[in-house]
Amino acid sequence: MTKTMKIIIGSVVLIAIGLGGGLFYRHEKQVAMQQEMIEIVRSKEATDIFEYGIQKLDSQAFTKESIIQNYSVDESTIEHNPLGGINVTLFINHDKDLYIFFILDKDNGKLTDNGGGNSANLEKLLAHRHKQ
Repeated sequence: MTKTMKIIIGSVVLIAIGLGGGLFYRHEKQVAMQQEMIEIVRSKEATDIFEYGIQKLDSQAFTKESIIQNYSVDESTIEHNPLGGINVTLFINHDKDLYIFFILDKDNGKLTDNGGGNSANLEKLLAHRHKQ
């Protein structure tokens, strides 16, 4: 094997190691960021935002008379919003057709509700209730 061939093979091996290490680092960084977002969504501060938003939709929320009896966080929907913040979806009454999505963001170190919306099915239920 010639000296030139050894240099080429050595260079290819070093590039492959560098790329592999870079990909591993990037993956680990994404995993850490996802875990941080999950912890934020599970926080008391986020729970307060969710429950306040739900009670704005259904003033009797979490009572026997309400449409919204309970909610659960769909952790598979937790993701970084391209414009900043965290997207998350809540399922209402264990029904995947009834949901609310939030965009959580930090403003001066405080977690805030930065938008979101509701499923059409939930909107229909709430509108029907308000007509009665």
